[in-house]
Amino acid sequence: MPNPVGVFDSGIGGVSVLTAIRKELPTIDLIYVGDNIHLPYGEKSMEEIKTYSHGVAEFLRDKGCRVIVIACNTASAAALRYLREEFQDITFIGMEPAVKPAAEQTQTGVVGVMATTATFQGELFASVVERFAAGVKVIQQPCPGLVQQIEAGELDTPKTMRMLREWLEPMQEQNIDRLVLGCTHYPFVRKAIHEILGDKVTIIDPAPAIAKQVRRVLESMNDIPSPVHGETEWYTSGNPEVFAETLLRLTESEQKIKGLTWTENRLHE
Repeated sequence: MPNPVGVFDSGIGGVSVLTAIRKELPTIDLIYVGDNIHLPYGEKSMEEIKTYSHGVAEFLRDKGCRVIVIACNTASAAALRYLREEFQDITFIGMEPAVKPAAEQTQTGVVGVMATTATFQGELFASVVERFAAGVKVIQQPCPGLVQQIEAGELDTPKTMRMLREWLEPMQEQNIDRLVLGCTHYPFVRKAIHEILGDKVTIIDPAPAIAKQVRRVLESMNDIPSPVHGETEWYTSGNPEVFAETLLRLTESEQKIKGLTWTENRLHE
């Protein structure tokens, strides 16, 4: 697998980004790492997230990845700048809450953002709002526990729907017309969100834009391979069987998952 593109997340959420990349670039090889043993990143300290992200990046670098997608808004907020400094031979592509298109498209002047608490606390989110949302009301909605619901495959259970209504209905009352999904797990509950908000609110998922950025980076490196279907290797630091079952439940894709273990902040097969 020469020069695969690495993709990582705290769990299975980044698969929403990997799926968009695969659709945009069907011929490239991909390696996905879900750091499930440390799930969810959104409830960890910034320093912990940096440590875990460094370990995953090191593993992917040793696998030959020259481009790594941090398919996790929380890890991007906490560690993107740090990783770029630590691994200067690697191109990192991070997740940025899609506040810019929401602010540009809103008709009511009010947009909502669903994300983890850690994402909202990071400098990246504040910078995005400052740069792109002048004159627009941005409602920040932390969603504690939602990642765990999605990892458990509970996409539209009564508990998940109750949680979503508690977060979404107050935003709806404030007249949002754009909702930004600021966590890569959240596209898996897009159908449930739409059921609550209806057609008057446009849901914005940044994954397709990230996939296009991967294409631009690879084209600049002359690193898009010949037209053969690319392969994907799957890894998790959690239970491989549980990860495979969750992946099958969420994507209807049956894959072989390899296990990883952490030793002194390094990942090993």
